[in-house]
Amino acid sequence: MIDLKYLQKNFDEASAKLVKKGVDEAILENLKELFATLKSANATLEEAKAEQNRMSKLFGEYMREKKDITKLKAEVNAKKEEIVELQATARKAQEALEKVALAMPNFPDDSVPVGANEDDNVEIKKVLEPREFDFKPKEHWELAELNGWIDFERGVKLAKSRFSVLRGESARLERALINFFLDVNRQRGFEEVCVPFINNATMLQGTGQLPKFEDDLFKIDGEDLYLIPTAEVPLTNLYNDEILTAKELPILLTGYTPCFRKEAGSAGRDTRGMIRQHQFDKVEMVAITTPHQSEEIFKMMVENASDILTQLGLPHRLVELCGGDLGFSASTTIDLEVWLPGQNKYREISSISNTRDFQARRAKIRYKDGKKNVLVNTLNGSALAVGRTLVAIMENYQNEDGTVEIPEVLKKYM
Repeated sequence: MIDLKYLQKNFDEASAKLVKKGVDEAILENLKELFATLKSANATLEEAKAEQNRMSKLFGEYMREKKDITKLKAEVNAKKEEIVELQATARKAQEALEKVALAMPNFPDDSVPVGANEDDNVEIKKVLEPREFDFKPKEHWELAELNGWIDFERGVKLAKSRFSVLRGESARLERALINFFLDVNRQRGFEEVCVPFINNATMLQGTGQLPKFEDDLFKIDGEDLYLIPTAEVPLTNLYNDEILTAKELPILLTGYTPCFRKEAGSAGRDTRGMIRQHQFDKVEMVAITTPHQSEEIFKMMVENASDILTQLGLPHRLVELCGGDLGFSASTTIDLEVWLPGQNKYREISSISNTRDFQARRAKIRYKDGKKNVLVNTLNGSALAVGRTLVAIMENYQNEDGTVEIPEVLKKYM
């Protein structure tokens, strides 16, 4: 959650940052009014408490002077009832403010480029040159059909559209990629963790998926439980409502999970193939750090994801997201986009984000800094999305007859 104290004290500056991220100014004006309502309610409550204290002190004077306390007692009782009502009013004002605040995105870093959408993102660099083909490269669904690797029709039969079945060598390649990703991440210092694939609502609120993005989640009927959209949720929330020590930080975690998303806002996009599925495999990196560690860890995570693609021989580029394309929880994000020759374009395969203390404030993850409890910084990113890596290998390593070579680094896993 955003820092409400910062927003209240520096409203114009904070509002400008949120506008950079696409927040409507009318929503910000509503927040301003809610702040004013809460401030007024608290001021009235404090005045009533002060008056109650003043009247309570009179009891001693009345007793010493042997005055009748009947009227004073009635006034004190009336003031107590008034205070109960004022407390309820202040509580409702606080809840109204927090409800709106929970739906507000994180502040973008000052360095984030200004822009409305992905067209305004800034390319940082390209890594590896795309292969020159002496034939027209096929798209992955054509290669899947030729090799019997992906069964889209039976995936639909088993579930619905945007589900698929991997068969034979592609299923083995999927498993090889998961093992390769986890091994590389462990070598970079990430602890491997196996987590539940179902989490409760408190955990999803902690990392920012709830309440704003509930429509994109698969909920368990009759339970306060959801299928996870990413391992970022359980890995980050391992430390939900905990106070760590400074010596424990940074904490680096990695884990494989399937991910489940309704893709509610993607109607008509990537309807063919495996680019946008309701269920997909991913290996995630999560870091929990002190504020001064997070920038260095962020760079390391970007380098790690890029190194994995380089080891696989997959051309890719690094792109800094503009304010309008940043995710809800992110303060800054670098996307890694892999080259797909069949589509003749770069496609996202990993997003590495620093959320600063946004998720930590929601999830109450702190560390002890001397006598103070300080919010940690949390970071997350894919290393990598498994299905999209499979697609990239198929398209980049295809032969003219439709067969697909296996990258050298994966052969020991196959």
